[in-house]
Amino acid sequence: MAGIFKAYDIRGIYGQTINEKIVERIGRALATFLKCRQAVVGRDMRIHSGTLAEAFERGLTAQGADVIDLGLCSTPMSYYANGLLGGEAGAMITASHNPGEWNGIKLSRARAVPISGNTGIQDLERIVAAESFDPPAAAPGRVSRYDILPEYRRHVAAFARLRRPVRVAADMANAMGLYEVRALEGLIELTPLFDTLDGSFPNHEANPLKHETLAALQTAVRKGGFDFGVAFDGDADRVGFVDEQGQIVPMDLMTALIAQDLLSREKGVVFYDLRSSWAVREVIAENGGTPMMSRVGHAFIKQQMREHNALFAGELSGHYYFRENYFTESAALAVLCVANLVSRSDRPLSELIRPLRRYVASGEINSTVRNPAAVLERLKRRYADGRLITLDGVSVEYADWWFNVRASNTEPLVRLNVEARTRELMERKRDELVALMAE
Repeated sequence: MAGIFKAYDIRGIYGQTINEKIVERIGRALATFLKCRQAVVGRDMRIHSGTLAEAFERGLTAQGADVIDLGLCSTPMSYYANGLLGGEAGAMITASHNPGEWNGIKLSRARAVPISGNTGIQDLERIVAAESFDPPAAAPGRVSRYDILPEYRRHVAAFARLRRPVRVAADMANAMGLYEVRALEGLIELTPLFDTLDGSFPNHEANPLKHETLAALQTAVRKGGFDFGVAFDGDADRVGFVDEQGQIVPMDLMTALIAQDLLSREKGVVFYDLRSSWAVREVIAENGGTPMMSRVGHAFIKQQMREHNALFAGELSGHYYFRENYFTESAALAVLCVANLVSRSDRPLSELIRPLRRYVASGEINSTVRNPAAVLERLKRRYADGRLITLDGVSVEYADWWFNVRASNTEPLVRLNVEARTRELMERKRDELVALMAE
């Protein structure tokens, strides 16, 4: 059990650090912690997800909680079901993009409010370790089955504003993108890749952040005459995009593009993660929105969105959050928003993105350091003449460049992002910062 209780979820290697016995106890702990009377539970396609879901449900029902079992679904579908069906707790049995031997649980409260490390996961760990569960219920809870797809499909379709057919290649990575895209059936023309569920991930890792996992999609798009291509992670709460030429589109620029579609029908607050290009906040403002910077991490972003009733938020990792999806991710809605824009334009996706490529970014650079806190303090002193932002790590803005440095939560690493108006300036400042962090 050691080490499975993470900052944002519960995750471990099946048979080594996580198994049915532990997961049943986590189910009991969740019911004890939340005092919930009804929970909504979904699962991915991993080999052991079925038995882990059953064990989790046994723990919940032992404490008297009724369970609505969604069966196989994507994580966005599970969040939507939690909100729609009035669950007092939600759980998705998945290890996201991790390899097939991993599994875990993503947890939420009522209305899909996430349970993270300091808002419940640490409490669950203590309850499980001490076995300090509430007494079992005199009458165990009951399990019922529910198919959320029809409601989720109607929910997604309400965002469609398509003026012509749009052809999209979709890399499912043998995972839950297969279920997420069912919400798009009849709206766009989808050609699937790797569309057989297989929890061993036989073709490639289900992680669109790694560019090598997009190679097959890029080839398919270049050969097939598609409007664009998309790739989902393992539980389909993230999605990556390539344009009609098969070129990878940076995920922060996709935030700006999706915001354009949403802001064309309603003005409001849009959050962007602080590692995003300056172009993102500029585009949000140019389209009548109110740009607001967010911390990195889904729990922080969802909280900030709720506080400001934000329309939308995008994260550099490919998470796209929608107010109408209970302030949670929906990869299907992200794909549909892009399809809307492409269908209403006489220009391809590459040309819609081109005006957003206003600056030159370094990409995230990880450096191993002895004392991350000392590095951050050193950078504050060195760049005290810039505009300092301490929302997440240290960000400093100047007229023609900016940087952010954040410490890893789990490793002696700092993560650097630099952007500038010219490549020469970006590279010079990048090298300068890397050298300073190494001192």
